[in-house]
Formats: sequence, C-alpha cells, structure tokens
Amino acid sequence: MSKKQSFHDLKEMLELREGEIDELNLEIGEKDEKIAKLTRYIAKLKNDNKSLEIKMESEINNEKAKLKELDFLEEKLKEKDAIIEDKQDQVKYLRELIDDYRLQIKEVTENLEVQLRKVSKTYEDLLNQKDMIIEKQDENIGSLIKSTEEMNKTNKTSMYSLESQNKKYQKLIDKLEEKL
Repeated sequence: MSKKQSFHDLKEMLELREGEIDELNLEIGEKDEKIAKLTRYIAKLKNDNKSLEIKMESEINNEKAKLKELDFLEEKLKEKDAIIEDKQDQVKYLRELIDDYRLQIKEVTENLEVQLRKVSKTYEDLLNQKDMIIEKQDENIGSLIKSTEEMNKTNKTSMYSLESQNKKYQKLIDKLEEKL
C-alpha cells in the first residue's frame, strides 16, 4: 500500500469521523433543546405551584375571615339569646300582671299576647339561623380540608413525575457523555 493510498484512506476515515462528530453534535443539540424545554417546563410548573400556593393561602385567609365572621355572628346569637331570655322573663312578669288586671286592661292583654307571639317567632327564627350558621361553618371547614388535601396530592404527583423525567434525561446525557 502506497503512502498516497494510506493518506487517502486516512483522509476518508477523517471525513467519516467528522461526519459522525457532526451527527453527534446534532444529537447533542437536540438533547440540549429537549433539556431546555424540560427546564422551561419545570420552571413553569414551579411558577404554577407557587401560584397555587398563593391561591391556597388566599383561600385559607378567606376561610379564616369567614370563620371570624361566623364567630362574630355566633357572638351576636349569644347576645340575641340573652335578649330572648330577658324577653321571656319580661313575658312571665307581664302574664302575672295580666292575671291580676285581666278585667281592667283587656286591650293591654291582647297587645301583650301579640308581642309574645312575635318574641316566640323571633326566638324560633334565631334558633334556625343559629343551626344554619353552624352547618355552613362545618361545610366550609370540610371543603377547605378537602381542597387542601387535593392540592397537596396534585403537587406531590407533579414533583415525582418531574423528578423521574429529570433522572431519565440525566441518564441519557450521561450515556452520551460516556460515548464522547
């Protein structure tokens, strides 16, 4: 084999190697692009996760405000209960007066009976409102707990999926680097 032939063979082999290097560079470029896309996707997921955390914190604050409002309403109900008890005591006293003066103050007796019915109706309405507020409070608490658990599950699943994808791509990069 002559030097010229050997040189020509080496030149062809060098050109083949350069072609292979170009192909590998293209593959590396594609992998880099995929990694960049995944990195952007991870950043987007992190931003989404942060947005969800902010939204969840906002919802928790809203729920806390609702709970404070319910506490305020409960305090008002207690005040109304005290007023109702006071009214009931007044009604008892008025009934005694009615018994004593029934013949003399018939008109007053009729007015007091009407007032007693209104107080009883108000008392029943307040008790119904109190029960409705307690039920709504229980529903709000249950809803908040459920939504918090669902968000946590979703976030964990997303993070595990991203970690798995990152590991797969890291293995591919490591294999490519070993080949080079």
